[in-house]
Amino acid sequence: MSTRHTLRPSSTTSPVQAAEPGAFPLAVLLSGIFLVVLDFFIVNVALPSVQRDLHAGDTALEWLVAGYGLAFGGLLLVAGRLGDRWGRTRVFRAGVTLFVIASAACGLAPDASTLLAARVLQGAAAAAVAPTVLALIGDVYAGPRRLWALGTYSTVMGVAAASGQLIGGGLIHLDVAGLGWRTIFLVNVPIGLTAVALAPRALPRTRPAAGAGVDPVELLLSTAVLVAVMLPLLEGRTAGWPLWTWASLAGAVVLAGLLRARGRALRRQGLRPLLDLAPLAPRPVAFGIVAQTMLFVGMASYFLVLGLYLQQGRGLGPLSSGLVFSVLAVSYMVGTRWAGTLVARYGRGATVAGAALFGCGHLLQLAAVERLGVDGSVLWLAPGLAVAGLGMGIALAALVGTVMATVEPADAGTVSGMFSTMQQLGNALGVALVGNVYFALADRGPAEAFAASLVCLVATTAGVAAMASGLPRAGRAGAVVTA
Repeated sequence: MSTRHTLRPSSTTSPVQAAEPGAFPLAVLLSGIFLVVLDFFIVNVALPSVQRDLHAGDTALEWLVAGYGLAFGGLLLVAGRLGDRWGRTRVFRAGVTLFVIASAACGLAPDASTLLAARVLQGAAAAAVAPTVLALIGDVYAGPRRLWALGTYSTVMGVAAASGQLIGGGLIHLDVAGLGWRTIFLVNVPIGLTAVALAPRALPRTRPAAGAGVDPVELLLSTAVLVAVMLPLLEGRTAGWPLWTWASLAGAVVLAGLLRARGRALRRQGLRPLLDLAPLAPRPVAFGIVAQTMLFVGMASYFLVLGLYLQQGRGLGPLSSGLVFSVLAVSYMVGTRWAGTLVARYGRGATVAGAALFGCGHLLQLAAVERLGVDGSVLWLAPGLAVAGLGMGIALAALVGTVMATVEPADAGTVSGMFSTMQQLGNALGVALVGNVYFALADRGPAEAFAASLVCLVATTAGVAAMASGLPRAGRAGAVVTA
């Protein structure tokens, strides 16, 4: 699921592009972004198959989803800075190449540990691809062509996210060469190699920007904060919540303080920190980032527990499960299309209404599950899925559009980068938190575990609505909302 982005100032490029570039460069770039977005969501329908085939535990399933998002979000800002420093086309090609290697390793993994390590490597590669794609669009296209390119970029991201479960289910159902779930990773190899081969012809040669460095201390601290939070959340339940899990969470607070102090010290030295908090201080931005994080905490974990309920509880295969997800995907796309009009008319009310619809969709599904358990037609879930998808699409596009309309142009790159980062970290955090609820109750049956998860998800949507109340009452003219 995508967010609205505003272009950062681009680095100097060589004059290899025509005045009116066509679709070829964009096709190469979007093949990269399609893969990295798709791969977060496509894995959900494969989880039961992976668990059976590799004898993976519940915690391994959580890591399979969260590890990707954690590496992706944790390295996103660093990768963007490296693109400025080393050249964006070079970093794009390196990122896609690494993504291909990691995908092949996932598809050929002989055991769960190898698969998890390769999955984290995939996330790191995705972090190199995502920011360079957006920046290269700014390098290649200008004027109306840039607006067209950005609109296409946003649509492709939304389609990749919304269709991930259906594509994954179809690939597993086809069972090409008896590979089963492995095809969802191996399919990335030919697509990625094609993008790498075409990139030199399609994309400009960018020259490094001055002063685009990465402070190793800041990088180490930011990584330590993420690990200190996520490790106990993912491992604590199975370990019985020993003392080290609570010490790690407490230590994350200390490390976060040190990270903030390091950023201030870098600014005093005239350097640009990775985490620049100044543009994030205004009330709409601060409330928007918290709301964005909570929204993605609820979205990624929802896809996880819904996929597990459909396959473990309802006994659906990957393809049937993907078809159920398509109800959610279609209504999500409708919601993103409505969001721009709603923001222009109602401002923050659009985000509040979207979050409320998302929560109502969860309540409708909760009522169906409480009444039917794992029996009855799966069509009883359809109304809740449709309402949830509609609310999800409206809330996501409206939230980012409303916040970005209040940001000064000079700060737009920092704020949009932080939105993207918190999107991925929210994904990982949600899988850890709500995944803990589901797996803790799995012994009581998938229906009860899913029902308890839905209660938690209603709470996250309420949090999104509460945070959205701090946004502007009406969107500024000219706000662009895309999904």
